[in-house]
Amino acid sequence: MKLREIGEFGLIDRIASRAAMGPAVRIGIGDDAAATEPTPGRLILTTSDMLVEGVHFDLSFTDPYRLGRKSLAVNLSDIAAMGGEPRDFLLSLAIPPRLPVEFLDRFTEGMLSLADEHGVTLIGGDTCRSPAGLVISVTLHGDQRPERIIRRTGARPGDRLFVTGTVGDSALGLELLRRRVREGWAVERHLDPSPRVAAGLALAAAGLATAMIDVSDGLLADLGHILEQSGCGARVEAARLPLSPFFRERASGETSDPQLLALAGGEDYELLFAVSAVREGEVATVLRGTGTTATAIGSITAGSGATVVAGDGRELALPRGGYNHFSSGR
Repeated sequence: MKLREIGEFGLIDRIASRAAMGPAVRIGIGDDAAATEPTPGRLILTTSDMLVEGVHFDLSFTDPYRLGRKSLAVNLSDIAAMGGEPRDFLLSLAIPPRLPVEFLDRFTEGMLSLADEHGVTLIGGDTCRSPAGLVISVTLHGDQRPERIIRRTGARPGDRLFVTGTVGDSALGLELLRRRVREGWAVERHLDPSPRVAAGLALAAAGLATAMIDVSDGLLADLGHILEQSGCGARVEAARLPLSPFFRERASGETSDPQLLALAGGEDYELLFAVSAVREGEVATVLRGTGTTATAIGSITAGSGATVVAGDGRELALPRGGYNHFSSGR
């Protein structure tokens, strides 16, 4: 079916018919604005991400279902990074006429499947025609008690540095996709990432993380944001980086520098966080039952910037920058 056959409002109706009403939603899709009821005693957290065809995704690599899931996952990861609970979201699409309605149906199905997993409600958005590629914009709202919100500013010298899950898988997955490999652990990690919402909430409830960020642009680049805003430095132990068995087996055959892929590849959507040294032993207990673990990979230090050291203590010369839309391409 072609878009011109159903029109903009027909498309909106197709999407709206699949969206359930959340408990805090008083007016959903159908009016000029949605109305939601804020949770008493909590601050509202808002994040927005735009995904552009040819910049953030390639339709020859992904299917619409997983694209829908990832489009929401990157926003969920931002809320998770502040220890927040996601609530509802807006979806805006700029759509090229060539896209069939069935593609958009599967995209919506994928997005709403992840929304259901996290108890998140689609409450509105916008659609328009795109003269070129598909553009996806998601704005997600969440909330949290003020004293539990985790920012990038609280790291202090002596804190231990942790990261959830494993790193480097998504970057390896992208390399495999470019080599026409369409399945495998790393490919799934790139196309359908798992936002660490439960882990973020657990760390917030325990008051354990002094600073936190999600790993989207690369571990070193995102660590740099914490260090800049906290006014500290860091020492990262390369030998302690958590790498999946798939990464250890395949990375050396796909790239000349697997370590660089793990440190700077990006799009893992894991949580990178600092914890006071006296509470380091609580991390495993707090994360039990969240579906992920965390690994200590270094420490926060005085000074500025991050130093990466090998197992023998040698400082490694590695780039500090991550992905930048205006100076690099993916």
